[in-house]
Amino acid sequence: MSTNKTVRMSANDVRVFYGDKEAIKGVSVDIMENEVIAFIGPSGCGKSTFLRCLNRMNDTIEGCRVEGEITLDGNNIYDSRMDPVLLRARVGMVFQRPNPFPKSIYENVAYGPRIHGLASSKRDLDEIVEVSLSKAGLWDEVKDRLMEPGTGLSGGQQQRLCIARTIAVSPEVILMDEPCSALDPIATATVEELIEELSSQFSIAIVTHSMQQAARVSNRTAYFHLGKLIEVGDTDEVFTKPKNELTEAYITGRFG
Repeated sequence: MSTNKTVRMSANDVRVFYGDKEAIKGVSVDIMENEVIAFIGPSGCGKSTFLRCLNRMNDTIEGCRVEGEITLDGNNIYDSRMDPVLLRARVGMVFQRPNPFPKSIYENVAYGPRIHGLASSKRDLDEIVEVSLSKAGLWDEVKDRLMEPGTGLSGGQQQRLCIARTIAVSPEVILMDEPCSALDPIATATVEELIEELSSQFSIAIVTHSMQQAARVSNRTAYFHLGKLIEVGDTDEVFTKPKNELTEAYITGRFG
């Protein structure tokens, strides 16, 4: 599935330290254009920590140090000339719990394009808001209540609002950290369908504790164990013919 695609992001020998403790141990992996790659593994294996390296969210954690190289379209994202705010517009993030701003539905989506200067007029901004909410599968549900607070939506709608907010600034890559763990099964199914649709326009890396979800939504799967990347490959192969016995033990439920 991932052949002949362009590499969007590339991690090479990435290590993450919290003080003296090494949490990520020499991880190298590529994220391809228009693919969904799932990061799976037991709790505490480093998958979320690694995900947060990809848009420098670990910069905000006291005593956290990242080594190695991560590139976006060939440029090192940890270069001193790289503005983290602009980086996070290009590499968006959807968190585990929906976190809409305490603003209207409209303002939640319009905020990013406005601060990044992506709209030259109110009409442009209106269009970005409508397109983003449509791509997030939310427009029809909220188009008559755009000025109501985003926090008034249901959990599943809030998460789709956060996805709309992320895509409003036209990122190249979307990171999702267990985006369905706080949602009910119906909202989860909606978000999973959305991930599949969005992968035609964006590269998506998703951390999930659900192997079933990884199997449903991803083209490739990366298995993490104790801070190391054990195996990465086409999702079908990782789940049916894993190359490493640690991966096999996790997938067959012997530990995790």
